[in-house]
Amino acid sequence: MSERFAIEQKVLSENDRLARAIRQELCRRKIVALNVVSSPGSGKTSLLERTLQALNDRLSIALIAGDVQTENDAERLKKAGGTMVQPIVTGGACHLDAKMIRKAFDRLNLEGIDLLFIENVGNLVCPASYDLGEDMKVALISTTEGDDKPLKYPSMFRRSSVLIINKTDLLGSSDFDLERVKSNGLRINGNLKIFETSCQNGNGLEDWYVWLLDTVASKKSS
Repeated sequence: MSERFAIEQKVLSENDRLARAIRQELCRRKIVALNVVSSPGSGKTSLLERTLQALNDRLSIALIAGDVQTENDAERLKKAGGTMVQPIVTGGACHLDAKMIRKAFDRLNLEGIDLLFIENVGNLVCPASYDLGEDMKVALISTTEGDDKPLKYPSMFRRSSVLIINKTDLLGSSDFDLERVKSNGLRINGNLKIFETSCQNGNGLEDWYVWLLDTVASKKSS
């Protein structure tokens, strides 16, 4: 058991070293990097599609799309207007790591980029442990899931800066309680910035776009 722990510590130590180098490069270029995490089917790709359509003419946006076996999400993002989309197929791994992101950078032209989205593999467990050099993690859950998600996966929500509650158009179709999930999220992390969104009817998306624009502007002026 101690040998396994030592191996895990070595892997994470090397990952953190690479993540620091990535963060330094992004900081030098004044690129805002967001690591978007969720369970499968919560709507990460739909949110990014809508964001591209809304902000492509105001920001230079690059995307790294992680998936276990396909490039389907990356293809969707390209069709939505993404001109700088780099897929990562993990081949079974349940998370992205800093080494994968470093390799993706070699195939992306980061010159002039304002905003980098990293769409992580659909999983709320493994990605919590891996720093990718991002400015912050954005955790997304949907109203088709349990409102106890923050309590079940506290590590992810503790390490996230933003909580997006998606598919609000489906509220009332289950016993999902909007106020309860927000309370649970803030119980784990009192500093969470919370957005309520629907990629179907657009509710709440404008607040998300404004926050992105403000976050990019803040980093550019720092």
